[in-house]
Amino acid sequence: MTKYKPPKRKRDDSDCCSSLNLIKYMLHTFNFVFLVSGVTVLGVAVWTILWKHDYVCLLTNLTYLVGTYAFAIAGILAIIGYLLACCGMFYENRVLILCYIFLLVLVFLLEATVGGLAYIYESQIEDELQLTLKETFITNYGLDERKTNAIDLMQQRYMCCGAIIFEDWKESVWFTTNRTDLIRTKNGRLVPDSCCLTETDMCGTRDHPSNIHYTGCIHKMSEEFRQHLGIIGAIGLGICLIHIIGLLLSCCLYIKLKDPDD
Repeated sequence: MTKYKPPKRKRDDSDCCSSLNLIKYMLHTFNFVFLVSGVTVLGVAVWTILWKHDYVCLLTNLTYLVGTYAFAIAGILAIIGYLLACCGMFYENRVLILCYIFLLVLVFLLEATVGGLAYIYESQIEDELQLTLKETFITNYGLDERKTNAIDLMQQRYMCCGAIIFEDWKESVWFTTNRTDLIRTKNGRLVPDSCCLTETDMCGTRDHPSNIHYTGCIHKMSEEFRQHLGIIGAIGLGICLIHIIGLLLSCCLYIKLKDPDD
């Protein structure tokens, strides 16, 4: 006796609300937004690494650095996810769509975590700088080449002198000792030449307000870092909310592509 085998069901695309083509069209639209968000996140991360990298060595807390690299990874994963989704929809391949869902979840978690940490760290950055930046200035200038260069660059770019005030330099190892192994020698200077309004060799021998900046670097540095952390937090949390739409659409597509015989 021949065993009865039910005929295969054809995929029903008549209902526009559950149409495979409609889901693919909506996912294509989201996927383009996903690509743009990934490029944006990656761009912000690269800009942060290039623009702020010189100062990161002066921070004792690694949250800022770790968050920036996590942001860069999220951007790269988003671009990979875009390619996976395009291939998955073109070939109607469930494995590729499943990989895309996994990447969406991973990017969502990375961006949500970085965004949350950015907002938390934004409120702590000034307190941290108050505790650590002065210590870094007075103990490392002239001894640690990377930090010495970072301090000089900071004083030039922010037009400041010292961590909190220019008189911080009177407490520094650079000023109080006569070591011969210093990267920047004192030679009668009262402050580093990078403190000067117009930097020239040996200009730091006069600490008059007509010659040097009196404001400490901590004020402008903390303000700029807070603004930047606010941007990272807004982008991270804002974009990760959009990803929820993509997760729903990709899950719908994954289910819709299921073999009718399953």
